[in-house]
Amino acid sequence: MGNYQYKTEGVCSQMIRFNIDEEGNLHNVEFFGGCNGNLKAIGRLVEGKNAEEIANTLKGNTCGPRPTSCADQLAHAVFSALEKEKEKTAGQTE
Repeated sequence: MGNYQYKTEGVCSQMIRFNIDEEGNLHNVEFFGGCNGNLKAIGRLVEGKNAEEIANTLKGNTCGPRPTSCADQLAHAVFSALEKEKEKTAGQTE
């Protein structure tokens, strides 16, 4: 599939970078900014796992009074990447 970069909103982390392979699995998740140890742990926990399942699990997670979190932003990033892939695939079949 591809390499993705996502600019986060409403959290300490400023950006997330990751890959999704041909089978739809996440790899090399990196957060830039934010709680370094916790965000490295998220990257390790999701490594090689199904991207859509991970996004569904993490969506809606909040951080303190914020309506989002770095994990929730990863879910947004993954859903955005998967939507782009669907659009690419649809464009190739037309």
